[in-house]
Amino acid sequence: MPSALPEPESPRRNRRPRRRELFCPAHPEQRLLGNGRKYFLHLLTPEQLKQRGMSDKKARLVIQAYPVLVLSNEWLEELFCPACGGSRWCHVSKHDRISHTVRWAERDLWAQVAHVDPVVANPSVGEFTRREARRHRHRRQDGRSWYDAR
Repeated sequence: MPSALPEPESPRRNRRPRRRELFCPAHPEQRLLGNGRKYFLHLLTPEQLKQRGMSDKKARLVIQAYPVLVLSNEWLEELFCPACGGSRWCHVSKHDRISHTVRWAERDLWAQVAHVDPVVANPSVGEFTRREARRHRHRRQDGRSWYDAR
């Protein structure tokens, strides 16, 4: 006996949103984890816009209209790769809601981020805290780590 209900024209909609797909540049099959703070890139010169595919004339007009152009589709973010075993800073370019391109962030990209200087330490962190955070890297005189199991 056929059903009295009409057949749905499209498959049932999944209400669960898809997560963004970020894959490790070193391990393309490994998904990167993390949802930390995003440091958006700022462009100040027409040459930076031309590198991203904009024509020379249009790039000059945009920079004249907006002296500092904040890119909403490119940012730096610290992501964790289980295969690499650590967190690294990545340059993320967003294509749509789900697909992204991930590259290791180069040091010169930090110059395009406002209010962040990676060379200078955070002024809100005290010297004692900074020294204790580096303490795990120091070794004893016999060459063993301070925190080795005996």
